[in-house]
Amino acid sequence: MRVLLVGGGGREHALASGIAASPLLRKLFCAPGNAGIATLAECIPIAAEDVAGLVAFARANAIDLMVVGPEAPLTLGLADACAEAGIACFGPSAAAAQLEGSKTFTKQVADAAGVPTAAWARFEDAGAARDYVRTQGAPIVVKADGLAAGKGVVVAASIAEAEAAIADIMEDRIHGPAGAAVVIEECLVGEEVSFFALCDGTHALAFGAAQDHKRAFDGDQGPNTGGMGAYSPAPAFTDAVRDEVMARFIEPTLAEMARRGAPFRGVLFAGLMLTPAGPKLIEYNVRFGDPECEALIPRLASDLLEALHAAATGGLAQTRLSWREDHSMVVVMATRGYPGAYGKGSVIHGLPVAARQPGVRIFHAGTVAQGGEMLANGGRVLAVQGSGATLHDARDAAYAAIDAIDWPEGFCRRDIGWRALHERKE
Repeated sequence: MRVLLVGGGGREHALASGIAASPLLRKLFCAPGNAGIATLAECIPIAAEDVAGLVAFARANAIDLMVVGPEAPLTLGLADACAEAGIACFGPSAAAAQLEGSKTFTKQVADAAGVPTAAWARFEDAGAARDYVRTQGAPIVVKADGLAAGKGVVVAASIAEAEAAIADIMEDRIHGPAGAAVVIEECLVGEEVSFFALCDGTHALAFGAAQDHKRAFDGDQGPNTGGMGAYSPAPAFTDAVRDEVMARFIEPTLAEMARRGAPFRGVLFAGLMLTPAGPKLIEYNVRFGDPECEALIPRLASDLLEALHAAATGGLAQTRLSWREDHSMVVVMATRGYPGAYGKGSVIHGLPVAARQPGVRIFHAGTVAQGGEMLANGGRVLAVQGSGATLHDARDAAYAAIDAIDWPEGFCRRDIGWRALHERKE
């Protein structure tokens, strides 16, 4: 197969590594890619949101499958444009991508499908939103209704914090058009888990779970980020919980989307809270998580490309997945200042030495190769993944690689996996 992978982050580097290992692959392109992906694929200077450019390239280069990493091109209709051009696409239509593009839409689908979720209300008026928060009390969750690059959610510990979030989102528009409305939810309590299921519009296949760390600093302190680390498998997500989520969340959602005339194809990412009353849906996303993807792909023993193609073409009923028994941990290295303002262009030394550490893979998220050196070119820059027989071993491998990297302008959390490691007393 000739494959075009869309995106240029750590998630896409992980996907590229899995696709490149497939015996079905003839040629892999990536648009736009990054310095790490360039070792596995031919990188094409087409932006991930350039729908017309991507489809034109796919047509001109006889692409058999387009694999879409980020959510933005999906909400812009990339999968629809591929369908019109007769190109198989791993990713949902724009109508189905509303599951991530609109928090309100997700809540409506969940309610219609009987999916357990937090109590919620939607507001287009900031004053009405503030009145609701004062009535409900805190803690409470405030979400920008639209796409906000994973940063549009505030878990407010006080009414004042919730009111400030409403002002930031709706009045100051810190997330742009995504803040035209807010969804305000009850604050769920428990362990948060990311669960992924491949979908072909009719059938769903469990792809695995991971737990990530959203706060920037050790001890779950600091601002929310796109993710500072993850580990898989998640001890709290047992086989029984997986089966419950497939039966009560994923399958009813697929049925409801089909009923609405927007069958879901691609990967459905369920953000779950494991509450004392059972799992509840926090949100749906329509792509692999980042950095969860970097933790999951190294554990997959099956042919990734075969599975993605089956999801895109309606073949999941005949597809089975197998997984390695080892544990996986990812630690994200970010530029100092992230998720706020940060500089670009700092030099990263030591990557070849770090990559030679046993059980380690280094996925590039925001890098550029220039003048024989590797430069930081983003907020989250590297995803350092370690594998091991236990989560303790996976952690040791990841941090040994990080300690071999010489990048004074970078930082990472040193406590990834703390909850699971504490529970296991490893």
